[in-house]
Amino acid sequence: MKRVPSGIIPVISVDRKSPDALYQQIYDAYRGAIVGRTLRPGQRVPSTRMLADELGISRIPILNAYSQLLAEGYFESRVGSGTVVSRSLPDQSPAPHVRSARPEKAKPEARRISKRTTAVDKNVPWRRGWGPFGVSQVAFEHFPFPVWNRLITRQSRHSFAKSLDYGDPLGLKKLRTAIANYVRTARGVRCEDEQIMIVSGSQQALEITTRVLLDPGESVWMEDPGYRFAYRVFGFHGCKVVPVPVDHDGLNVAEGIRSARHARAALVTPSHQYPLGVTMSASRRLQLLTWAEQAGSWIIEDDYDSEYRYESMPIASLQGLDHHARVIYIGTFSKVLFPSLRLGYIVIPADLVDTFLAVRLSMDIGPSHFFQAVLADFIGEGHFSRHIRRMRVVYGERRSALMDCVRKEFGNSAEITGGQAGMHLSMALSGIRDREIALRAATENLWLVPLSSSYLTKPQRPGFILGFGSTSAEQMPTAVRKIHALIG
Repeated sequence: MKRVPSGIIPVISVDRKSPDALYQQIYDAYRGAIVGRTLRPGQRVPSTRMLADELGISRIPILNAYSQLLAEGYFESRVGSGTVVSRSLPDQSPAPHVRSARPEKAKPEARRISKRTTAVDKNVPWRRGWGPFGVSQVAFEHFPFPVWNRLITRQSRHSFAKSLDYGDPLGLKKLRTAIANYVRTARGVRCEDEQIMIVSGSQQALEITTRVLLDPGESVWMEDPGYRFAYRVFGFHGCKVVPVPVDHDGLNVAEGIRSARHARAALVTPSHQYPLGVTMSASRRLQLLTWAEQAGSWIIEDDYDSEYRYESMPIASLQGLDHHARVIYIGTFSKVLFPSLRLGYIVIPADLVDTFLAVRLSMDIGPSHFFQAVLADFIGEGHFSRHIRRMRVVYGERRSALMDCVRKEFGNSAEITGGQAGMHLSMALSGIRDREIALRAATENLWLVPLSSSYLTKPQRPGFILGFGSTSAEQMPTAVRKIHALIG
């Protein structure tokens, strides 16, 4: 078999009619790529034999060019490691005749972009770091790495050619079956595996669902306060978001009907409302389902971390109460396993599966095979259920420690909600500027999501959303004291 180049071949054009010798053309091409930072220090270059084969010329001019580049310090060569771009370049800035690969920053008015992007929050440092109170951060140190690595190794050894091809755009059959068995048993969801679509997470699930269900200009109910990223998805598609207040029983359905009886859809987090953490009462659930049936509307149920409850058994899904196929159920593994897995799922009403599939194919061909197969084994062999049970104990301890520390530091001035379930709680505080404090906290490695940022209408109640998944019980006292000191 013909050997192929071990290094990336830069764009080199040789012109036999040029007055410049071939070796000079090759030298100039490499030097320009290095000085212009197209080729970077330490990057491997192909051997002279391989480059000669690619360019269809003799090795002699290439040997001469490489020798000159080595002599001038643009290349360095070590026995056994080949030739690479020098790690200490003689020219640290582009020469006047060489155009830099880095484009100049254009003036904003000269580069038109979509008006929809102007509404996106760009300065949100509290979502970018790792440390105490980060929402959606998990206890990685308790993840069963030996089991997961063993499953990865096994999957690698048993990979086959067909697994490299495009897979089922709905997702791997084995994983969809495992998820269907899990949600039927643990969440009370009514479904078969043919109704499961594997996606890259709840955000893609919401994007696909919005494209299927909603047209521009149509109204959609959103919990207020609620999940701001969902608000952006609806806004991007030209939908009219109708804020519906949340109280201790969850979404106030009567208020939603008064505001927009004929809204096309409602997005809800009934098992653990984000961010307040309340559970939607049985009467509100039935009221919501009745509204959807009578109005011909849809309910999007985001069940993002319902596995973790500390004072009662997990609450069954809203979808399980739906006898008219009006609920689209969204789940994710980001909270129960780890975020970078990028796997979630949609439970689709049977008559809408083909439509969801067509929309999905307009966005991407389907999910990657490898980690679907690993996750299917992880669930099927019982590791997933064991992990959830273990983590329920860990997060329960962290949640209790956080609540105790908040009460000790803030007393009655802080109102805690949402501590019965999930991986975060909300702490409402009067008379503070929570966004300003959150910005200062980020510089001290505290990741406080301001509660006011979750409100769509005023008054916006100030406070913080505190994740406790990645913060140990031992770290809680010091971290909470730092919050208190920042508030002053």
